[in-house]
Amino acid sequence: MFRALREKFSSVSREAKKESIDEMTEVVGESGRRLKERVLDDLLHELEMVMVEADVALPVAEELTGKVRTALAGRRIDRSFNIDEAVELALKAAVKEVLSGNSLDLNERIKAKAPPFVIMFVGINGGGKTTSIAKLAHRMQQHGLSCVLAAGDTFRAGAIEQITLHSEKLGCRVIKHQEGSDPAAVAYDAVEHAKARKKDVVLIDTAGRMQTNTNLMDEMKKIKRVAKPDLVFFVGDALAGTDAVEQARRFDAAVGIDAVILTKIDADAKGGAALSISHTIGKPIAYVSFGQDYEDFRKFDADWMVGRIFGESQSKSTKEL
Repeated sequence: MFRALREKFSSVSREAKKESIDEMTEVVGESGRRLKERVLDDLLHELEMVMVEADVALPVAEELTGKVRTALAGRRIDRSFNIDEAVELALKAAVKEVLSGNSLDLNERIKAKAPPFVIMFVGINGGGKTTSIAKLAHRMQQHGLSCVLAAGDTFRAGAIEQITLHSEKLGCRVIKHQEGSDPAAVAYDAVEHAKARKKDVVLIDTAGRMQTNTNLMDEMKKIKRVAKPDLVFFVGDALAGTDAVEQARRFDAAVGIDAVILTKIDADAKGGAALSISHTIGKPIAYVSFGQDYEDFRKFDADWMVGRIFGESQSKSTKEL
């Protein structure tokens, strides 16, 4: 995102640099100087527009520019002052603050409850739910946890086949019914199977419901009532931008979301969806998914995301759950 910002507000910055420090700033106290409101307004207006174009929701963009304004308005200016660097540092700090606001320790959540620990996955078609389930199951297996998959998307035979193939590759049990059967019954059977066989975790797939379909959302509420999940993950496509934010908000209102898995993060150079989802629904981004391999899945951390947004080197992936 900031790479685009550098290009887009370079004209504003160049115009500002034509002025002397004395023209750009005003005297504060006996010896200090600060940016004039006019200069600051021009820079922050451009900053806000670039963030909106990068799929950052307007309320989030406004909050971030407000934080940048506070940081720059209170800064004393000397002859070595560089507008670009100052804005970037202030924006980085603001972005990290937004992304660090919530966190999820799945390992601690699982340890704190008698098995099985039940996780329900929600989101619209094409968001990557089933693949994310398989990747998380693989990660759990690496931590010694046994998993049961529930083929709760009974609307499509292809969805049942897909999760069955993953179960075979992973070597774990999948509970499935015929196409068109009651998905809540599938979820119930999966939980009962896990209890009987003393399995650690149940991962429940659901149909890719459009968040505006009332009947399907009601059915999802039924699955939640029956399965009583300990955690509900919203799986969102990073490329959907502001649409993903609206989807997350509606799913949260309907069934309650505990955390987010953001998919296709490798194809999203903007980073706006991550910023906006985290801020809008006030729930943590737990994992990010990229690629097709089971290893293409990592625990979310704010420093890594800030590095992506600003086009910098990123921290190495952690193997913790």
